[in-house]
Amino acid sequence: MSGYLLEMKGIAKRFDGVPALDGIDLAIRPGECIGLCGENGAGKSTLMKVLSAVYPHGTWDGEILLDGQPLRAQSIRDTEDAGIIIIHQELMLVPELTVAENIFLGNEPTLPGGRLNYPAMNRRAEEILRELKLPDVNVVLPVKNYGGGHQQLIEIGKALNKKARLLILDEPSASLTAAEIEVLLEIIRDLKAKGVACVYISHKLEEVAAICDTIVVIRDGKHIATTPMQQMNVDRIIAQMCGREMNQLYPSLPHEIGEVVMEARNITCWDPDQPQRKKVDDVSFQLRRGEILGIAGLVGAGRTELVTAIYGSYEGAYEGEVWLEGSKVNTSTPLKSIDAGFALVPEDRKHHGIVRDLSVGENITLSVLDRYSRMSRIDGNLEAREVGEQIRRLALKTASPALPITALSGGNQQKAVLAKMLLTGPKVLILDEPTRGVDVGAKFEIYKLMLELAAQGISIIMVSSELAEVLGVSDRVLVMGEGKLRGDFVNQGLTQEMVLAAAIGQGNNHG
Repeated sequence: MSGYLLEMKGIAKRFDGVPALDGIDLAIRPGECIGLCGENGAGKSTLMKVLSAVYPHGTWDGEILLDGQPLRAQSIRDTEDAGIIIIHQELMLVPELTVAENIFLGNEPTLPGGRLNYPAMNRRAEEILRELKLPDVNVVLPVKNYGGGHQQLIEIGKALNKKARLLILDEPSASLTAAEIEVLLEIIRDLKAKGVACVYISHKLEEVAAICDTIVVIRDGKHIATTPMQQMNVDRIIAQMCGREMNQLYPSLPHEIGEVVMEARNITCWDPDQPQRKKVDDVSFQLRRGEILGIAGLVGAGRTELVTAIYGSYEGAYEGEVWLEGSKVNTSTPLKSIDAGFALVPEDRKHHGIVRDLSVGENITLSVLDRYSRMSRIDGNLEAREVGEQIRRLALKTASPALPITALSGGNQQKAVLAKMLLTGPKVLILDEPTRGVDVGAKFEIYKLMLELAAQGISIIMVSSELAEVLGVSDRVLVMGEGKLRGDFVNQGLTQEMVLAAAIGQGNNHG
């Protein structure tokens, strides 16, 4: 016996003749946590879909051994029966079902006669949630009653209930707060101590460094290196991922900041579920030409609500005025906002940014289709030319513009959404969490593009949960807390501590 729980040998996978994986090896021991690192489109998720039989045995080349024996799984059910559980980036919960029903989905205990044993389910679900430090969650309530962070931990609860021997976590902390991330890392440490192996995929390399024993780096579908974490640090992981040193995470490009171009006046938003409660409370601010304005704040501060209200896509009731270049403009719907000169790249690209059934190219031109219409037909040549230009401009990795958008990695889907909004020729570009689920290389490219756009005179509003990012690229920072504007700082000598102090209502609110 090799001592390995699982070995993947020479794994190769092609899509439409294009290699996505090219001879990848990976081996993992019981109780070991492997950090699987690579830029967007490197093949990380594809490799894990091979391992978990989303792509069944026979649709790829190579060999997978479990306990030294060949694993030829034809379905996710086969791999789950073998103890291999994958937690996808997109949660697989059913919103209308209770927390307990979700935790037992597909593995429900029954009473004689086939009825579900709800008392046993609820008891076991409560035990699991105590392990997950979620004792305040009521297991008989629908899972939709709880926020993204709680739902992510409930998804992990589902995996624990399936007696995982190997747990694959794909971007598990994307929607978690700092406190929830600490809980998650503690859970993984407990699992490792019990002999459960983990594969951890995350662009948050500080987490990878904190929890992983071994780092496996892949690039463009090829295996680059397998190294003990003791011999690595975040900079070395980045260098292996990108094939180059990332001397600075944030590019610098001088850009001139001009006159006030946009003004938001007295924006107030009410909670769609609790109409008495304000999510944004009388917020006003100005934005200058060529300025990058960062909006920071803790989860629930009202940042997304503020920018979606300005853009006309907020789901609840809201009021306020938006002025552009000295005139009051109608931004009551996204279409009117686009006509006025605004563009928004939304926080949730899966639901609000892309149309899953369309190709890469069709997604990119969606917001300006009238530009290519000739009577009742679309000028395909002109459309294809502009799509090609956008793909080159944003260094978007796709084998073809005709590929389904869902075949792209998260970071490349994000670039497609960005390309779609840039084609509208905006004066004000609003970016809500523009680098969420995006690797360091793609992040750098997005920051660089933001600076280039600012240098062209486009004004940018960027909402981000990553304080380092806000401070790394913004000219000025607004800080929100509990729906109110708590700070407006010029980004010179501004620290994360100063921003956090303003977010929780402490300290000087101007700088």
